[in-house]
Amino acid sequence: MATRLKTKATAVVPQTQTDCAADIKRIGDLQRQFERLRADMNDQIGAITKQAQPQLEALHTEVLALQDGVQRYCEAHRAELCGKGKTANLITGEVSWRQRPPSVSIRGAEAVLETLLRMGLGRFVRVKQEPNKEAMLNEPEALKGIAGISITTGVEDFIITPFEATAEVPA
Repeated sequence: MATRLKTKATAVVPQTQTDCAADIKRIGDLQRQFERLRADMNDQIGAITKQAQPQLEALHTEVLALQDGVQRYCEAHRAELCGKGKTANLITGEVSWRQRPPSVSIRGAEAVLETLLRMGLGRFVRVKQEPNKEAMLNEPEALKGIAGISITTGVEDFIITPFEATAEVPA
């Protein structure tokens, strides 16, 4: 059994402001190299996809035609294939019929809500209660001592933004 070793990147701490500036430049260089490599990879994926697309479409069309034929045959011969069951084993595979569970679809949810409430069918309307975090941030003193609530303030993020020139293509 192989043992997997985890190694963490060891930080090299710059010793001077010049070293720090050089490291930020290196971060920018590495980020741009990363993005170029990602763009090249995506270009290759795009080319491969474009090349394979006609074959994929032809195979998909053939599969759909075969599925339609198999379904038509099985529908016509369901009783002899399944008897009283819902599945038939045909040596190279099986076919089955399954009843989907009931589902509800709603278009125009606001109008549906208004209609349900107007008709006295409020039992079909869900009222969601949840803590109001915005109000809590406005009155943090009122929440002191309540278990499960903590308000975090003063968190500072450290962000490194290497300088880059931007170019725009005129429209």
